[in-house]
Amino acid sequence: MELILYMFETCPFCRKVIREIEEEGRDDIEYRDIHKNGEYRRELVEIGGKEQVPCLVIDNRPLYESDDIIKWLRDNPHR
Repeated sequence: MELILYMFETCPFCRKVIREIEEEGRDDIEYRDIHKNGEYRRELVEIGGKEQVPCLVIDNRPLYESDDIIKWLRDNPHR
């Protein structure tokens, strides 16, 4: 399963998701900072139609909203 988190460092909702990822000790999620790389910003818009973060892309399907992302992470632990 491919997991990509589109984010930027100063976003409080992104920090909330990242904190959950770190607390769970997950190493299966690639971070893509849309403020540091314009290509990542373009990818995010192409995938989801908007520039909203955090966005966890699960096998090319976008999931928005930090609470929804955290719920998905808890329901789908890394093996």
